[in-house]
Amino acid sequence: MMDFYKFSSLKKYDGLMHAVSTKSANDTYDFSLALHTGEESEKIIQNRELVSEMLEKNGKLHFIVAEQTHSDNITVVTELKTRGWGSLNDAVENCDALMTDLKDVVLTILTADCVPILLYDKEKKIVAAVHAGWKGTKAEIAAKTVRKMQEVFGSKPEDIVAGIAPAIGRCCYEVGEEVAKHFFDLLEGYTQKEEKYMLDLSYINKYQLLGAGLKEAHIEMSGICTACETERFFSYRKEQGCSGRFMSMIGMLE
Repeated sequence: MMDFYKFSSLKKYDGLMHAVSTKSANDTYDFSLALHTGEESEKIIQNRELVSEMLEKNGKLHFIVAEQTHSDNITVVTELKTRGWGSLNDAVENCDALMTDLKDVVLTILTADCVPILLYDKEKKIVAAVHAGWKGTKAEIAAKTVRKMQEVFGSKPEDIVAGIAPAIGRCCYEVGEEVAKHFFDLLEGYTQKEEKYMLDLSYINKYQLLGAGLKEAHIEMSGICTACETERFFSYRKEQGCSGRFMSMIGMLE
């Protein structure tokens, strides 16, 4: 049976719901939640319906799924309407960060090594979900999302709590200079290994969030490497192009 990974820092806020799905060998496709990777959509939708049942304790929730493209595009969700949950056709187009002030809306990110980041403004009551692969990290999408929260909702960075969910770690993410060179200005973000580099995307995103004004005490790192823990999380690199994806979710309840 699939269980959820959760952040202790986010669990303590009343009215805030968050969850990171995990693998389940007893469920179809190991409980993948991705509709875009070629599996039978009916089976994936069944997995998603189980997520709905587990999270909808006090009424219907509206799940928002985006067509992730490794961009720095951010969408503010303004309608109480499910998108991309039962079909790819109405997913939010070309978008890698979602935010909203609406209750009963669940923002989602699908990953299998990239960095999922969940954000919560505990004062203004705003949530955001960010997908940061190396291209999104290069574009500083997490910091841009914080700035967008400031612009649209008047958020103060010091009021924002962040959870950086399981992602491939420095221990396993070997890249060439063509990728690593974008992060050479942050020496702590990588380790050189002969002509290759071991990149720490989670740390780099934390550094960027700190630069955007978040307090270090408000950033919780899962510390979980997806490539090291393939029994619990999908890893595209370790599993040599796996089609499974796990989902990181955040929303506020009415």
